[in-house]
Amino acid sequence: MILLVIFLGLYGLFCIVLGLFKVPSKVWNMGKIEGFKKFLGVIGTQIFLAVWGGAALAGGIILLVNNVLK
Repeated sequence: MILLVIFLGLYGLFCIVLGLFKVPSKVWNMGKIEGFKKFLGVIGTQIFLAVWGGAALAGGIILLVNNVLK
């Protein structure tokens, strides 16, 4: 369970950083992200990634509080 908490935390932080700052540029210019940019626009993609990262981070925190810290 602790590995899932760590993974969700790191994944959430990575998505938030990618969504807000568009770094690393190699990831920002990947084909899948380009598809998101065509469908949602650049600002929509940034918002989507930030919200998705926040949800993953929140899920990791909830799991940490409810299961690991007992």
